[in-house]
Amino acid sequence: MSTNLDQIRDQQRATWDRFSAGWKKWDSLVLGWLAPFGEVMIRHASLHEDSHVLDVAAGTGEPGLTAASLVPRGRVIVTDLSEIMLEVAAQNAVRRGLLNFDTRPCDACALPFVDASFDAVLCRFGFMFFPEVDSAAREFARVAKPNARICAAVWSAPAKNSWATTIMGTIARHVEMPPPQPGSPGLFRCAPEGLMRSAFAAAGLRNITEEEVSTAMVHETPEQYWEFMNDIAAPVVAGLAKADADTAAQIRAEVLELASQFMRDGKVHLLSTATVIVGTR
Repeated sequence: MSTNLDQIRDQQRATWDRFSAGWKKWDSLVLGWLAPFGEVMIRHASLHEDSHVLDVAAGTGEPGLTAASLVPRGRVIVTDLSEIMLEVAAQNAVRRGLLNFDTRPCDACALPFVDASFDAVLCRFGFMFFPEVDSAAREFARVAKPNARICAAVWSAPAKNSWATTIMGTIARHVEMPPPQPGSPGLFRCAPEGLMRSAFAAAGLRNITEEEVSTAMVHETPEQYWEFMNDIAAPVVAGLAKADADTAAQIRAEVLELASQFMRDGKVHLLSTATVIVGTR
């Protein structure tokens, strides 16, 4: 791996470690919010009770935790760059009484597993942040057994994800946010149509399908949404760091006003849309 890719990986590890406390704090909310995407992935994974499953970039453990409950005679290994995030995943497994669940810190582009090790490979919201999408897809294919399913979820276009754009768009209107380099890691990096399909095809996968899935991020109040995004989203913190106190206060006021426009049944409902990509080894 080149020095530049090493730097990206190390920077990402440091970022996930730094925000791990926020992810732990909001773990229940996040698990509920993202559950529909994991459920679709697992449905496509065609798991059996003795399946061996790899969940890459799993953070605090999902959808690997759910998969472990479905493969009582099998095994699930979840990986992530951040050992601190994986500690939360391990604690979640203990609370659920899952004994067939292991964690392994590693780089998604250099998986420490032998060829043809797993009956299914999962990756929910990891591909957007990998230094090289194509390299990761090849690694997933390498460790998958023949006929294994590889299932990933990536965020769709910004217009379909008000959970992110409500705050990030407001910040961008008040402070200068340099556009990301083409192809560099970022939330919507894998949203362009055909990008993930091409990566899966180049990795030698077949029977590639895509399914768009939408759900809502739900918060009790606009203020809770603001607190949540400040606790878990590095781009939010980085953007606000560029604002002086008055500008930051104005941004907050505008975000709360925008979030209030998504109130339904007394709570904030923010659109969250992803594409689930499935390929067969």
